[in-house]
Amino acid sequence: MRIRSLAAGAIIVSIVASACTIDAGQRPETDSALRGGAATLRPEPVASVVERVLPAVVNVTTDVFTTDQFGNAQEGQGVGTGFIVRADGVIVTNCHVVEQASKITVFSSDQQPRQWDARVIGGDCLHDLAVLKVDETGLPTVPLGESASLQLGQSVVALGYALALEGGPSVTQGIVSSLDRTVRAQDPACKVCVNGVRVYEDVIQTDAAINRGNSGGPLVDLAGRVVGINSAGSDSAENIGFAIAIDAVKAAIEQAIAEPLAPVAYLGVSSQDVTADLAFQLGLGVESGAYVVAASGDGPAAGAGIREGDVIVAIDGREVASAEDVGVILDALRPGTSVTVDIVGPGGARSIDVVLGTRPLPVDLP
Repeated sequence: MRIRSLAAGAIIVSIVASACTIDAGQRPETDSALRGGAATLRPEPVASVVERVLPAVVNVTTDVFTTDQFGNAQEGQGVGTGFIVRADGVIVTNCHVVEQASKITVFSSDQQPRQWDARVIGGDCLHDLAVLKVDETGLPTVPLGESASLQLGQSVVALGYALALEGGPSVTQGIVSSLDRTVRAQDPACKVCVNGVRVYEDVIQTDAAINRGNSGGPLVDLAGRVVGINSAGSDSAENIGFAIAIDAVKAAIEQAIAEPLAPVAYLGVSSQDVTADLAFQLGLGVESGAYVVAASGDGPAAGAGIREGDVIVAIDGREVASAEDVGVILDALRPGTSVTVDIVGPGGARSIDVVLGTRPLPVDLP
């Protein structure tokens, strides 16, 4: 789930609306132990599921630009979970995990985690789905199951990075408590929500614990197939968690894989229009341009030396008269391109060469 500032941004939700077996006629396998021999233990079903699924579970972290009540830009961090569905680096998670991210980083669940930069290639924010891509091959995957075949009381397992705790992902077991639930969740940053409320329809309710940080992780059956995407837990009740039914988002996942969104150039700044009043108050020396409110700490702009308080007046030889011009110019450029950014700042005018990055999240995710 998204973390604002230091803690995971869990959604506050209001609700609407195995043991081993012995085959008959066979001697118990533990009988040899009673006679002094070595016992043969059958594997626990949940442990077997975790062994199969866990390698495909990943930790998704984000750098996020936010604004305070005065309109000042601030950079926070977020953490959530995802799962790999294609060996060439396609990952499924929640939209709210990566929404407004200026940078997305994915870590594997290995004891020595591998790390990749990720970008969004598609999804459906209305149903809280995002599909990511990392540049890697040969990755472990988890298969998608069918949520339509779920039954009340059926055993399920949730995997994810709950509460952003150190030491790797956590595992919880439960049952399908209810089907076809409708849930409303407060999410002020949601671009497609009405009045900051995200509505989840036809969701799976489970008593498997789903906590902050679990968002985007897989809910699997005992065959190790994904039947839901963990999305919300209730802060007002115990043993109630919710997952998006996988059948509801399969088409969006397949579309993102078949027609991934094109990479978009990224500078890594938050800016506002330079007005006559702003120029006078701050003594900017120019009366138009894009005033840099903040530069992402690990973004291309900050790495090249662009700082808060600078005014961008041109990019790649094109005049920047407003903050909107920055986005328009970048949309016409490709990631990896080296451009010259003309700056007017406290030290005077200067030109800086910047290698553009890849914007991880489109402005309007379908």
